[in-house]
Amino acid sequence: MGLWSFYLLRIELPTARELGEQILSLAQNTQDSSLLLEAHRVLGASSYWLGEFALARTHLEQAIALYDPQQHSSHRFLYWDDPGLVSLSYAAMTLWHLGYPDQALRRSREALALVRDLSYPFSQATVLSLAAICHQYRREESITQAQAEEAITLSTEHGFPLWEAMGTTLRGWALAKQGQGEEGIAQIRQGLADWQATGIELARPYFFALLAEALEKKRQPEEGLAALAEALALVDKMGGSCNEAELYRLKGELSLKSEVRSPKSEV
Repeated sequence: MGLWSFYLLRIELPTARELGEQILSLAQNTQDSSLLLEAHRVLGASSYWLGEFALARTHLEQAIALYDPQQHSSHRFLYWDDPGLVSLSYAAMTLWHLGYPDQALRRSREALALVRDLSYPFSQATVLSLAAICHQYRREESITQAQAEEAITLSTEHGFPLWEAMGTTLRGWALAKQGQGEEGIAQIRQGLADWQATGIELARPYFFALLAEALEKKRQPEEGLAALAEALALVDKMGGSCNEAELYRLKGELSLKSEVRSPKSEV
């Protein structure tokens, strides 16, 4: 599990998936439901980040079916987070990509309802941050901002720089979409810098997409295209990404706007 996390966060996703498959094999050999829960959670997350959404959904739903909040409470301390809550949150994001935004919202709400009964701040920050992503996917700016700010407050209080950086980035996107372009872009850039300072590469393409969208709204297509170029270079390194389609969509829109701003002179 430690090696899997290491390679996932470094965006060496094929290696992370291979380790996930080894974890599943070990769990199947023991037929221990607690180990199977973790194995499906691991492979679900790996598949999600690779953009293999149907496979991610299969593993995540198996993890959710195995999860018992009381029986598996010790996993928060053994494996750094609650596997059921993480699986519900990833399932929400996966379902959005598969074209089921309402089902995605239901899964996200399930995770939020469960986590509010826990006295475990790290899981609370995790679920709040991933819920904010779900609402960002749904283009619900005010709810994204509210979830992100709650995650920031909790992360600042307990010292979770990872989730604080993600919350800052998502709040920046929400502000930009609500007309506070300069402040929003500044917060996205700050969140990106804070995220990179942790040494984690995972999710950076997604954050660059948020930055590009904010720059598009601010009518700065050339800067947006520069952000997308960085994102797509990371996608090449990853061997695939859940956000690859969105990056190309934004690249197309920004390229068109850049050409309108700087039309080629006629010969």
